[in-house]
Amino acid sequence: MSANSTGAAGTPAHSLHLAQQPEADALLSRSPLAALVGMLLDQQVPMEWAFSGPYTIASRMGRDDLDAAEIAAYDPEAFAELLKEKPAVHRYPGSMAQRVQTLCRFLVDEYGGDVTALWTGAADGAELLARLKALPGFGEQKAKIFLALLGKQLGVRPRGWRVAAGAYGEAGSYRSAADITGPESLAKVRAHKQEAKRAAKAAKEG
Repeated sequence: MSANSTGAAGTPAHSLHLAQQPEADALLSRSPLAALVGMLLDQQVPMEWAFSGPYTIASRMGRDDLDAAEIAAYDPEAFAELLKEKPAVHRYPGSMAQRVQTLCRFLVDEYGGDVTALWTGAADGAELLARLKALPGFGEQKAKIFLALLGKQLGVRPRGWRVAAGAYGEAGSYRSAADITGPESLAKVRAHKQEAKRAAKAAKEG
């Protein structure tokens, strides 16, 4: 990995605008674990809801950041209650609490709780994609989107990252969270997804 991939202490030196809330986006921008958890939560709810989740979790834990080891060791029932507290962190807060803890336990066991070790030790985009796919709760699509997010917005660009990310890595595209930098691009991504759904429905009916 190149030295300009991350800022001090491995923290991405870039600004994310995925939650569309200043405090939540600030946490996503400075905390690799928050960004990863947001990606995990990004299913079956609006993207802004998912990516504001890490800030809500950290606030309810009385922290200004997330810590993989602390979350991994947290009492499961108590952690689930943190996510269920209104407004809930997700449409399915109980199951997502389990997924977040499972992810954090994996990170502790495999990477000493250091999310940046996922990419600092990856030789190229293909290896990083394989590492992301190995994360609990990350299928191929989610792994590719997060890889594209790392490359496009967080300066993590191992050799071959665009190819490994597939269509999500294409420059100038508006396909996923990786392409959202503000309200305008969010609208373009939503339009793309709606068109993709229409096309899929038409193909099925045809």
